[in-house]
Amino acid sequence: MSANQAPPLVDYNLFESDAPLRESLERENASWAHDLVHDLGSLAGTQQAIDWGFQANANPPQLRTHDRFGERIDEVEFHPAWHELMRVAIGHGLHALPWREPRPGAHAARAAAFYIWSQVEGGHGCPVSMTYAAIPTLRKEPELAAQWEPLATTLEYDPGLRPATTKQGVLFGMAMTERQGGSDVRSNTTRATPTGTDGEHLLKGQKWFCSAPMCDAFLVLAQAPGGLSCFLLPRVLPDGTRNRFHIQRLKDKLGNRSNASSEIELDDAWAILVGEEGKGVRVIIEMVNHTRLDCVIGSASLMRQAVAQATHHTAHRSAFGKLLSEQPLMVNVLADIAVESEATTILMMRLAGAFDRASDPAESRFRRIAVAIGKFWTCKRAIAVVAEALECHGGNGYVEESILPRLYREAPLNSIWEGSGNVNALDVLRAMQREPETVAAYFAEVELAQGMDARLDHAVTDLKKELASSNEIESSARRIVEHMALTLEASLMLRYGDGTAAAIFCNSRLGGEWGHTFGTLSASAGLKSVIERHRPCF
Repeated sequence: MSANQAPPLVDYNLFESDAPLRESLERENASWAHDLVHDLGSLAGTQQAIDWGFQANANPPQLRTHDRFGERIDEVEFHPAWHELMRVAIGHGLHALPWREPRPGAHAARAAAFYIWSQVEGGHGCPVSMTYAAIPTLRKEPELAAQWEPLATTLEYDPGLRPATTKQGVLFGMAMTERQGGSDVRSNTTRATPTGTDGEHLLKGQKWFCSAPMCDAFLVLAQAPGGLSCFLLPRVLPDGTRNRFHIQRLKDKLGNRSNASSEIELDDAWAILVGEEGKGVRVIIEMVNHTRLDCVIGSASLMRQAVAQATHHTAHRSAFGKLLSEQPLMVNVLADIAVESEATTILMMRLAGAFDRASDPAESRFRRIAVAIGKFWTCKRAIAVVAEALECHGGNGYVEESILPRLYREAPLNSIWEGSGNVNALDVLRAMQREPETVAAYFAEVELAQGMDARLDHAVTDLKKELASSNEIESSARRIVEHMALTLEASLMLRYGDGTAAAIFCNSRLGGEWGHTFGTLSASAGLKSVIERHRPCF
């Protein structure tokens, strides 16, 4: 292009340009999904798909509470671009792949595909993620699963509020938090009153955050006579009437603007009990575990797109007589964020693999603690990586015509959704205290790289001492979990990552050869090779 401007990053395959993802797909027994992820990667790089992402965010959803006759309808209207994004996601099984094809590597395959398509636009991933995550909870009530799972796992995107039995496919959401409690769901005040018919209740109360209220059904927490319980609440009743699920307003959010997030009121809304009364948190926790995985995937996706944009831009933009990508300090910055992205992608796929192998007790225990560790750490790192990538573009990255402002606004969401940093750090402590075998599973995984790098060996020894001697463990939770995350990522990088990138990771993140910002790596001849590994190819 003229005037020293980088050409648009378009018409490339996001999957084929992502070596860490390709390698991870093979390693996690998901090579059978190569064509699926490849096709998504090709579509994600087209101008059409990129336009859908911009259009969906420039035209946020609109709420219509009443029709022209004054009757409540509680509908949310979306731009056509949103529906195109959803049609691709559902059509490729991003909401249901492991349930449709329960074979080795299915969760890993789905993670890779979700990661690729989320780079186009993050907001529409919310209902996709919640539908994926609802199935394990539904299966706790076999009759409900038999009724709803076939509809929730089709490849047909069928928007609009109608009785579920008349639709080709349905989407699920969740409504847990309330304004007086937030993450403390045990303080919920929404009441569930039995109707006298087995399992049926009427729910009355308010929910402070209900994302994707246009979904066909929701998993809701409410106080039943026997305590906090989980319920399935359809938007439309079998006779075609609207359930008493009233959308009060849509949230005006920092990012995630293509997606509707709402405050709702349940006015004796009909719902049916899922699982045992009084065990609502235990029943819905599998949904939370799966959506926490998606927070890690979403963060990895944001990092990857940010690194792709930065490495592409700097390879075409010159300053002070040479390309930005040839400037030593810029090389240091780019290599640093690329290493962070690679570590996150490998961790994401390892966690997805643990979901695939959850029937193995060791993998189940590892999953229990590692998902919370990964959720805490990677969601915070995404914010920093995106900010640095934006700065690599200078003023070009700060304008809305680039994708960087949207990535930047989107990045904090994953750190908040499904439990903020404190909630997840404390969940790691809870796992260690209540289920000590999870700690053993964690160290068994980390020590698979024992002897490969002295810095990792020292980190493992130090971590064990820290866990054994911490007196004020709750106030130290963030430091401990950060240490656990870096040690886990280092082990994975040594075993599965690029050799140069792994050495850089251990030297900087574990060895202390690092500052407080990206771009403070020790000088190394291998930095450029790391950048080349992460630069999109056409």
